[in-house]
Amino acid sequence: MHIFQIPKMSCGGCVDTISKALKQVDESAVIECDLASRTVKVDSEKDRQVLADAMSNAGYPPA
Repeated sequence: MHIFQIPKMSCGGCVDTISKALKQVDESAVIECDLASRTVKVDSEKDRQVLADAMSNAGYPPA
């Protein structure tokens, strides 16, 4: 389980964009986004940096 702080995540559209970006690198990932705390939990076998890069490329870099 990887946990990321995403300061720019502020709405449902952000959640959708982040989720789509993560699914592109690991379609079997289980993703939980919490807008209140601006955290994303990703259960994935992929390397943490690969997941972080996917979110950064989508415009939502982890803190």
